[in-house]
Amino acid sequence: MTMLSPQLAGEAPRNPLLGLLGQALRNPSVLVGGFIVAAIVGMAIAAPLLGTVDPVRIDPAVRLRPPSDLAWFGTDLFGRDVYSRVVYGARSSLLVGLSVAAFATAFGVLIGLVGGYFRAVDIVVMRVMDGLMAIPTFLLAIALVSLTRASIGTVVLALTIPEIPRVVRLVRSVVLTVREEPYVEAAISVGTPTPLILLRHILPSTIAPLLVLGTYVCAQAILVEAALSFLGSGLPPEIPSWGNMISEGRTFFQVTPRLVFLPSLFLALTVLGINLLGDGLRDTLDPRIAKRM
Repeated sequence: MTMLSPQLAGEAPRNPLLGLLGQALRNPSVLVGGFIVAAIVGMAIAAPLLGTVDPVRIDPAVRLRPPSDLAWFGTDLFGRDVYSRVVYGARSSLLVGLSVAAFATAFGVLIGLVGGYFRAVDIVVMRVMDGLMAIPTFLLAIALVSLTRASIGTVVLALTIPEIPRVVRLVRSVVLTVREEPYVEAAISVGTPTPLILLRHILPSTIAPLLVLGTYVCAQAILVEAALSFLGSGLPPEIPSWGNMISEGRTFFQVTPRLVFLPSLFLALTVLGINLLGDGLRDTLDPRIAKRM
């Protein structure tokens, strides 16, 4: 008896990506985290359309005013609209977090693939990564700011360097496992070029863990940027940033606690949403956890 293919039998072929997406959407962590992250990203993109004003405009005549129809969250010690600064602060935090995650992942994947596949290179690469991991993030950021000047580029560079070794170690561990698989050995035996083996046969195995790690790197970068801005070694004071707002408002915390509470609330929600999304993706993409679920 001949077996008909799914197409001839009238059944639509299954798309593994759609199945994985459907499984992820059934995870409560992905739903809640994705909703929070989407809301924060939407707020950052549509900031000019949300009833905001110039977040850096100073008006000392209305300093420390309570919330009103003209300033929904009140004004700060310089008379700037707190609501506008909170909304535009999402742009700064997301820009830093996403940039650090993207650069750390890109460089980490490249170094991890080469180091994990070539044994001679692996020893040198891992010793360099161990040295980078020993550099404290805060001290590196303070040193770069003092040598150059406070800017988004400096903060991104200072946060990216310590995160690269984490990505390299993850990719290297995956490569060391996958390179012993029969399909990789078969590709080597038929003379497949090494770059093609790395891109076609090994790189796809690193995508799932990299997605999870990328969310944690993004959340960590947002938190560290806020801490650096709070210490005066992050973004310039004129740039709307949740860390800058918390630093400026701490002096008047007893008089107007909203100056610290509001940016802290949005910072906590953003990091919580990213972490929930990362936990949900880990539960979905890890086959051992998925089986227990």
